[in-house]
Amino acid sequence: MTVSTQPEASRKEPGFLHAFITLAAIIGVISTGLFVLEASLHSLILVSLVIASLSAFSLGYDFRAIRDAMNTGITGALTAIYIFILIGVLIAAFIQSGTLATLIYYGIECVSPAFFLPAGLVLCSLMSLATGTSWGTVGTIGVVLMGIGATMGIPAPMVAGMVISGACFGDKMSPVSDTTNLASMSTRVDLYSHIRSMLFTTGPAYILALAVFSLMGLGYAGHQLPAEQLSAMQAALKDTFTINALTLLPLIVMLLLSMARVAAEPSMMLASSVAVLLAIFIQDQSLSTVLNSLYGGGNIHTGLESIDSLLGRGGITSMMWTLSLSLMALALGGILERCRFLRVLIQAVVIRIKRTSTLVATTVIACFTGNMTMGEAYLSIILGGQLFSDAYDQKGVDRRVLSRSLEEGATLTTALIPWTTGGAFFASTLGVAVIEYAPWALLNWLSPVLAVVLAIMGFGLFRQDSGLQQTSHAV
Repeated sequence: MTVSTQPEASRKEPGFLHAFITLAAIIGVISTGLFVLEASLHSLILVSLVIASLSAFSLGYDFRAIRDAMNTGITGALTAIYIFILIGVLIAAFIQSGTLATLIYYGIECVSPAFFLPAGLVLCSLMSLATGTSWGTVGTIGVVLMGIGATMGIPAPMVAGMVISGACFGDKMSPVSDTTNLASMSTRVDLYSHIRSMLFTTGPAYILALAVFSLMGLGYAGHQLPAEQLSAMQAALKDTFTINALTLLPLIVMLLLSMARVAAEPSMMLASSVAVLLAIFIQDQSLSTVLNSLYGGGNIHTGLESIDSLLGRGGITSMMWTLSLSLMALALGGILERCRFLRVLIQAVVIRIKRTSTLVATTVIACFTGNMTMGEAYLSIILGGQLFSDAYDQKGVDRRVLSRSLEEGATLTTALIPWTTGGAFFASTLGVAVIEYAPWALLNWLSPVLAVVLAIMGFGLFRQDSGLQQTSHAV
């Protein structure tokens, strides 16, 4: 790699107005492109790269210095890039081994009228934890649960809120979720440390949501389930896969390794390897079929479209959209950081923040605002990590608090905003308007609120170089 030899004395530091205009122009391009022009997000990031480069050039940075800044932004996140590739491999292996099919099969058996809502919440959570996608969960088992809820006379907004709460919980907590890895990558926090940190706020929110849905579900105890529809789903799965508890072994392996704090890459590789062996020896898949699925995803035909759409996911290629977007966004962040645009802006904010709880609240609100203006959690997470990392360092707060706050403000709130891609997808897929299901998407708004409240109380605010322990410093 060629490193710029341009003397730093020839480069100027941007003033606050210069930095603000640069960032505002980037946000304006992305917002206008998404909502007015309906342009590709990748193309908009490319335009934003040009804007940032021209702004840096006006400060005296030459081409090589700008390219070095882009390279630095990417190389700092190479570990997460490897994980993105492994996510596609792991999901495909879980599908081929019958792990996901078994989760669905046994999950249907656990559904009963009195416990439909809490059981549905747990089922969606497990599905999303295993696949790392809220969209895939909502588009498959979520649609099925909406139909079941309708036959039982449960209000559609309540069922939709339950489905989305469970799906977003799994998406937020799964080590194979793209947003989880983005938050970890953007803040340079170990993946599993990030997930454990989120338990401090997401755990209480999930328990509250489960309790509320359990109480509401008791009112529908006398209703009947559509046995014929559920039996058809189970029959289709059983005809396609060998369903037994052994197929859950890859998921158990991954969870145990996570609890043992084994690094994400070997954990995913070992779980994938176990799944591949099960696919060959339990599901009677050929080696070539399994290996091809690891790259291009599965091609499962159960006879039910709702199931096939989920079991056709996975593979390295399925991660290319997110991976390519991340590379471009990281390059953009490299310019904004190296040329001190972000530092100038954040210093103006940090100097006014006296309390750690205020910093957490500011992060959550900034990510929520980013979702509202840019329509995507991906950019809110990446830019939020780049904007606030120095602020948390200056306050002596561990970046695990930052990575957690990014997910509270970005990952969870997309479902609550009608014009985001997530909100639009959930509303169209489930047939319920965002404004109708939002009050029942309990986890999605409880978790951000609890994040701020608990921060004010001083709970879960970790100091740098501390363990995952509650600290008692003043907030």
